[in-house]
Amino acid sequence: MKKVMFFFAMLSLGTLCWAGSAREDATDRLNNSTTVLHEIMGMPDKGIPEEVLEHAKCVAVIPHMVKGGFVFGGKGGKGVATCRTANGWSAPAFITISGGNWGLQIGVEAVDLVMIIQNEKGMQKLLSSNFHVGGDASAAAGPVGRHAEAGTDWKMTTEILTYSRAKGVFAGLTLEGASIRQDNDSRHAMYGPHVTTRALLLGQVAAPAAAQPFLTEIRGAKAQAVAEGKAEARSEAKKDKK
Repeated sequence: MKKVMFFFAMLSLGTLCWAGSAREDATDRLNNSTTVLHEIMGMPDKGIPEEVLEHAKCVAVIPHMVKGGFVFGGKGGKGVATCRTANGWSAPAFITISGGNWGLQIGVEAVDLVMIIQNEKGMQKLLSSNFHVGGDASAAAGPVGRHAEAGTDWKMTTEILTYSRAKGVFAGLTLEGASIRQDNDSRHAMYGPHVTTRALLLGQVAAPAAAQPFLTEIRGAKAQAVAEGKAEARSEAKKDKK
């Protein structure tokens, strides 16, 4: 009997240790995603256009998608996503990305990825347990700069706009064939076993304290883009006067 009790005690201890580690990992991912978005939006000449952010239905960030490697193909990463609701941005859900033909980039140690889901159809794909970029949902490299060109079709035809940053270089990125899945382990560690990704992204669950910096950064991203755009305009105006 004592051996049985000892076994269950050790099992419970192991479960608590796993939950604590998984929650710490999820919190770190939220913090890293916050940093990535802040740094990308603060780039002086290029970033995600304010029009794209204003039109966004959901935003997903995958920090450090690749750590060392020769090609992107077959690599992956973990990130977080939030969607716009009637009451603001939703509590973040946890996602993973894997596979896909992401092209060749020699010597890359880490790639930060941002995905802008533009419409309801794209959001429904994100709410599903698994979908493939380019197959289940159309995707394209997003426009870069303080303003998106009016003549492009980014707003009308594409469900997901994708961006990447590697070694300080920020650009649009295609992710044909990449698989996006729900990260159940991280979600359970942060929210408990009974909360679904759908409930999170539809705004039916309160955001935990650990998610507040990320959500604050999401809310401030468009304002930051506008501010950078005005600063750039003032700089160009000064050059014209000289």
